[in-house]
Amino acid sequence: MSAPEDEGQRFETRAIHAGQDPEPQYGAVNVPIFQTSTYAQEGVGRPKRFDYARGGNPTREALETVLASLEGGRAAFCFASGMAAETTLLLLLRPGDHVVLGDDAYGGTYRLLARVLSQWDVSFDTVDLADQEVLRKAIREETRVVWAESPTNPLLKVVDLAEVARVTHEAGALCVVDNTFATPYLQRPLELGCDVVVHSVTKYLGGHSDLVGGAVVLNDPDMSERLAFLQNAVGAVPGPMDCYLALRGVKTLALRMQAHCRGARAVAEFLRGQPKVTGVRYPGLEDDPGHEVAKRQMLDFGGMVSFEVQTAEEAVSVAESTKLFFLGESLGGVESLIEVPAPMTHASVAGSSLEVSDRLIRLSVGIEHPDDLIEDLRQALA
Repeated sequence: MSAPEDEGQRFETRAIHAGQDPEPQYGAVNVPIFQTSTYAQEGVGRPKRFDYARGGNPTREALETVLASLEGGRAAFCFASGMAAETTLLLLLRPGDHVVLGDDAYGGTYRLLARVLSQWDVSFDTVDLADQEVLRKAIREETRVVWAESPTNPLLKVVDLAEVARVTHEAGALCVVDNTFATPYLQRPLELGCDVVVHSVTKYLGGHSDLVGGAVVLNDPDMSERLAFLQNAVGAVPGPMDCYLALRGVKTLALRMQAHCRGARAVAEFLRGQPKVTGVRYPGLEDDPGHEVAKRQMLDFGGMVSFEVQTAEEAVSVAESTKLFFLGESLGGVESLIEVPAPMTHASVAGSSLEVSDRLIRLSVGIEHPDDLIEDLRQALA
């Protein structure tokens, strides 16, 4: 679905109004949940707007409109999960094609390429996308996609997206960015020259840990037409209730991200003063390797913090000892979460080039008061 003509409005205004006019019959200010599988048609082969809910739904259309607007894209497509979004997008590839993937990527993305698409003769290599020369050498004649995250999951490395896009385009490939960690409030890759943005809507966009969804946003009309076909043909679409919940979440995205960033900064500063902590990763720290690039391409530094302790056993003990930080996978909700990536979200990359340390702990800092979160971590590290 295309974004509306709302370029003059600020982000916070578009988050509430883009694609979300009051319902015309009764004036409801929230987009209704159109809980229907089919639509009555005016005649044979003459639908009013939609014919079948897999192909389109007004609630989903509203969500796609606002996401396109917030990312600065011409079109957005929503899916039943972030992985459904990635899979449908990568179905644009053909046997023999090659993908370059960042060497610190979400485990599910790696698993999709390594264990699913590899069976269809799609190959890939993992490289450090922060090094343009390494990226340039990794691109082959058959490379069709360079897939980036910034900040990355779970090490929070920062990639210069404008440079990655430039090198990618020199080779005639597409630059795809997973913008889940940053959200369009903090970073808009399309404005930096990238071609496609993907999201796990489950995370910050939804923001309340009560839905699963994914999205793809882009500008190219030909690719949009192909993706629209695949969205309908493959059918991995979200239901109207999840779209409604995501619309509700997006309305407060700016406010929530401000709170997430404020809390994460305080937590990161606290952690690097703790004797049991051997290293802290957060782009907002001035001595973080990605700080300068993040400051240039992001509005703020995000709500994710990763840190290491001395042993794997200690990592498990800390993760199991917090009270306000719930032990769980996922991220981006209003509540704070803690996990040990190696045996949890990144178990699928064990033994690969993306394997993460079993001493690493990942935090999704929620919107609770930072002082309370710090006290929780203090007692867990005691």
